Amino acid sequence: MSKKEYNVDICIIGAGAGGLSIAYGASHLGRSVVLYEAEEMGGDCLNYGCVPSKALISAAKYAHAQGAGAKMGVAPAKAKVDFPAVKAHIQGVIDTIAPVDSQERYEGFGVTVIRERARFKDAKTVESDTTEVKAKRFIVATGSRAAAPPIPGLADVPYLTNETVFQMEEQPKHLLVIGAGPIGLELGQSFRRLGSDVTIVDIAPPLGRSEPEHAKALVHALEEEGVVFRAPVKTEKITGKAGAITIHLEGGEKLKGTHILVAAGRAPAVMDLNLDTAGVKFDRRGIETDDCLRTSNKKIFAVGDTAKTPEGIPRGGLTHAAGFHAGAIIKAFYYSPPGLGRLTGKVNTNRMPAAIYTAPELANIGMTEAQARAAGHKIKVLKFEFEENDRAIAERNREGEVKIIATTKGKILGASIIGEGAGDLIQMISVAMTNKVKVSGLAQIISPYPTRGEAVKRAASSFYTETIFNDKFKKLAGFWTKFH
Repeated sequence: MSKKEYNVDICIIGAGAGGLSIAYGASHLGRSVVLYEAEEMGGDCLNYGCVPSKALISAAKYAHAQGAGAKMGVAPAKAKVDFPAVKAHIQGVIDTIAPVDSQERYEGFGVTVIRERARFKDAKTVESDTTEVKAKRFIVATGSRAAAPPIPGLADVPYLTNETVFQMEEQPKHLLVIGAGPIGLELGQSFRRLGSDVTIVDIAPPLGRSEPEHAKALVHALEEEGVVFRAPVKTEKITGKAGAITIHLEGGEKLKGTHILVAAGRAPAVMDLNLDTAGVKFDRRGIETDDCLRTSNKKIFAVGDTAKTPEGIPRGGLTHAAGFHAGAIIKAFYYSPPGLGRLTGKVNTNRMPAAIYTAPELANIGMTEAQARAAGHKIKVLKFEFEENDRAIAERNREGEVKIIATTKGKILGASIIGEGAGDLIQMISVAMTNKVKVSGLAQIISPYPTRGEAVKRAASSFYTETIFNDKFKKLAGFWTKFH
């Protein structure tokens, strides 16, 4: 049986955030597009990641609130959690968003959507079981999958990942979590708030890439709610069966639980694409790309979690990173000067924000203090604690601070925010960095009162504290008062 053949402008493998955004942009610019997706439209974020996890976090927040009002005169009550109803809530959120990513919608844009697994036949052709596509350009947007660490015995027990945890029939009595990163902390706190016992285990300290004092504060907040941490510690082996699983730690300690969740990182889904046949350099860490996301085959591009730098540094890992990549791809394809042999859509950036949606939230952008010092910058560390923020005081939720890393000339190198709404507040820093606004610009914004956003302004204003309030300036001010 011969395969159906297509000859189009763009062929995309993967209908997640990056692939869908490129398909949308290209189709609306009048280009012919074939889009392959063998699994769920919308990819990991919609079906197994960002969307269901935030729906779970929201349910857990309501459960926690019922017992957390004593400090404001509201008698605490024990939440009654209906776990099947929580699952239905999560699925309802997915179902509400799904039409935006649906096959029908994209076919309405003129995109040919093929629900089969695709792979490269050669350097100029992609094929599936029933189709064969030649295109001017190809996009690999297959995302990533949960990676299982090489712990003896793990493969022999029924473990959960972010792809299966939301399909559990019953709420865990005691959830063991392998991995103290963003996914492990978000899901761990959520299940704890819903009533599960939770123990988080990691070979490394939690959130090692964050500002250490903020990571420590977040771990402390989760411990206050009853989450147990065993990190850093080495896991020697895992034994047991469904409902009775044991983690054996170095030193002889045994952790017993009913369920185990693996949240120890992710691996790009690139190993089954026949990329070597297409002349594309890749390994298990992803596909090697230049600053315009071009691979070693100049007709093939990689976006999102699949892409890495020539030095092996991941370019993705975040849904909004994939969206940013998609914008760069569209710019490169359709707004680069024709005939010049170069692309203008570049993705090098030092301003990719990230957020962990625990309570408190932890968000960051750019360099940490340690990274800035290691790079040789002369810096000023600017801080303002929510302890002194009137909105935080009114809400009796004063944990956290804004921390901005700036050069001594006021250029913003990075920031970290821990506290309520940190994921929203970091956008103020993102806007400033995107538009090359210095600390002086942040210090001059007018914030509505009372809001947590004032803390960003106050942190930026502290850049001038030593200058304005030093003894020399006070004497000068005193002198001028004689004439007024």
